[in-house]
Amino acid sequence: MKLQRKNRLRAIAAGALAVSGALVLTACGSDNNSGGGGGGDSKAASNIKCDGKGQLLASGSSAQKNAMDLWIKTYGAACKDTKLNYKATGSGAGIQEFLQGKTAFAGSDSALKPEEVKSSEKVCKGGKAIDLPMVGGPIAVGFNVPGVDKLTLNAEVLGKIFNSEIKKWDDPAIKALNKDAKLPSLKIQAFHRSDESGTTDNFTKYLKAAAPKAWPHEPGKAWEGEGGQSADGSSGVSSQVKQVSGSISYFELSYATANSIKTVDLNTGASAPVQATVDNASKAISEAKIKGTGSDLALDLAYDTKADGAYPITLVTYEIACDKGNKASTLAATKSFLTYVASEDGQTSLKELGYAPLPTEIANKVRESVKSLS
Repeated sequence: MKLQRKNRLRAIAAGALAVSGALVLTACGSDNNSGGGGGGDSKAASNIKCDGKGQLLASGSSAQKNAMDLWIKTYGAACKDTKLNYKATGSGAGIQEFLQGKTAFAGSDSALKPEEVKSSEKVCKGGKAIDLPMVGGPIAVGFNVPGVDKLTLNAEVLGKIFNSEIKKWDDPAIKALNKDAKLPSLKIQAFHRSDESGTTDNFTKYLKAAAPKAWPHEPGKAWEGEGGQSADGSSGVSSQVKQVSGSISYFELSYATANSIKTVDLNTGASAPVQATVDNASKAISEAKIKGTGSDLALDLAYDTKADGAYPITLVTYEIACDKGNKASTLAATKSFLTYVASEDGQTSLKELGYAPLPTEIANKVRESVKSLS
């Protein structure tokens, strides 16, 4: 089983690297991509309806960076009159740029706050910003512990590790969950995001929901835990785990597979520990409920699920756009691109990169909301 899992990860990593190459190893804030070059899937490209032209700017979530690479490549091959540029600046920065009118849409791993929706009325003339879920997937907890290939942790232990209460890898609480592992007496090097991040928001929402006593802080995009070290973007923290002995951090599965980083299995209280996989994340996301109203499709995720095979540390990345009042110069291209992204072709192409396609019921509603943008 161990060998099969390693082979599967190598295969997924090869797919991710083919699209993103060395980009996943660089700081996300400097990543720029424009469509129109390269090939892309010819079948998917033939199903894309091109509309609008010129340059389409967007920024935000680094969690969806690899997905955007693939989408932009495929869309750009079909729609050569539209040049797309997505900067993975982090969710917080992406929302701010959108609210300042600098981008056509933003990517965020958390739904908009009420004050952000209110602020968007200045940019969305006669309308407001809405949340359109597009990318789903697991937030993997990656680790680098010499001599340890398989590691099981639970929410309580994770909360104490990231709040600097558990400081050594041979701590009794970790040993109790890993009786067969040879855990070294090595200092834990816990890394968190330095930038405001929807990944941090979702990770801390999981800790708060599943282990509120071990994680006394409120969830949020900005890190609130005690101690630890920081790095910029998902690529930054994953690179640190790759390089630093004794390290642990949280990032999207695509970064773990692309960098061949081992990931934690979660003891959720289910019949068996749950691996960070696309299918297991899909089981958890399928339990989500839509809490948004009208064309807003913000989701309420089940972070504390104990269902067998459901991996609870999941995130959904939203594309943030105006329901009404989009700029005339970018509206057609925005709708065209987001229509492709939400399509069956756009969603199914994600799985090879370690993302979870949206459940059918949610995807259908997203397509309806995109169609209604004006």
